[in-house]
Amino acid sequence: MSQTTFFVKECPTCGRNLQVRIEYLGREMMCNHCGGDFVADDTLHGKPDDPAETIIARIDELLKNSEMPGKPR
Repeated sequence: MSQTTFFVKECPTCGRNLQVRIEYLGREMMCNHCGGDFVADDTLHGKPDDPAETIIARIDELLKNSEMPGKPR
């Protein structure tokens, strides 16, 4: 049984946090709450051409931040 991986995207229209499947990166989507249109991308980190690069960059950032002293776990 495989698990689906999601990322959180803020709707640009209503501001709600939406869980978006990673396989939808780069696609046009519609908010379930307000019907607003948006592109499923990780705007916080830019949008590389390859969705795998987005995932790897995010993992690297999380690993780097977890090594910082004084962070709550």
